[in-house]
Amino acid sequence: MMNVIGLDLGGTKLAGAVFDETGAMLFKQVAPIEKRQGKDVGSLIGEQIKLLLSLSKSKGIAIQAIGISVPGIYYAKTGNVWAPNIPGWTDYPLLMEISSLPVTKNIKIKIDSDRACYILGETWQGSARGCKDAIFLAIGTGIGAGILVDGKILRGHNDIAGAVGWLALNQAFRDEYKTCGCFEYHASGEGIAKAARELLTTEHNYSGVLKNKSIGQIISHDIFEAYKTEDPIAIKVLNSAIAYWGMAVANLVSTFNPEKIIFGGGVFGPAAQFLDRIEQEAQHWAQPISMQHVSIEISSLGGDAGLIGAGRLAFLALDKDF
Repeated sequence: MMNVIGLDLGGTKLAGAVFDETGAMLFKQVAPIEKRQGKDVGSLIGEQIKLLLSLSKSKGIAIQAIGISVPGIYYAKTGNVWAPNIPGWTDYPLLMEISSLPVTKNIKIKIDSDRACYILGETWQGSARGCKDAIFLAIGTGIGAGILVDGKILRGHNDIAGAVGWLALNQAFRDEYKTCGCFEYHASGEGIAKAARELLTTEHNYSGVLKNKSIGQIISHDIFEAYKTEDPIAIKVLNSAIAYWGMAVANLVSTFNPEKIIFGGGVFGPAAQFLDRIEQEAQHWAQPISMQHVSIEISSLGGDAGLIGAGRLAFLALDKDF
């Protein structure tokens, strides 16, 4: 039986696991990123690989490939990574660094963006299992989409396809959209928190639960907690986010005609309760026949979607046709 290593690099931690070809996770290790940046993060990946290879060898498990999920853009032509939340990773030569490790000799290495790995994970072991046309819409601190078309990851001309945080969903452009995009500005985890902070500075008669918090410290979790108390600012902010999520689904449905759209990321989670409302909003905007044939679901893999997708990526590295 073939076995591989999957690694999922995030903003705060690096998760690694060994998988067999059935998709079973044989064992898992997690290491914090802490204050590492630049080459130190690359070294951490190397250390994790050495550890997982050593553990595998002790259990009599041979590793044929390694898949790595990275939070940003992976440039397949150069093997370099752009990851804005990792200082020093504007054009980091990750493939060269990992391939040059003595322990990875004769082991295939495959790297891709986290959004690509999310949809690979879902189609292998999750909610989109068996689908050839599906989209993973990741709503966390930022927003991105892993897009599977006819069984293949849509990469785009410069490997940037899926940067849907830049979807233009408002007619009036705002300077704030330049750094993250319209959709992400209004409906990401950070966008939800930002919208609440803005309202707290302008609605002077407000007396809800968010008033007891320091404005600068408010995060999206606080908005969902306040929503449970029927807090008016939380209701207003989340109603707006639901509208944006629904419009984004409609645009993706009309453009790609997917079989499924899977919501995941830290916001979904608590926003899973709004799935029916998101679908109702999408129905107003989407191509109607395509909308009738799409299923809108929540990720069944949770926080392991990227890690499982990295495992699938590793197996695909062994496929000569991939």
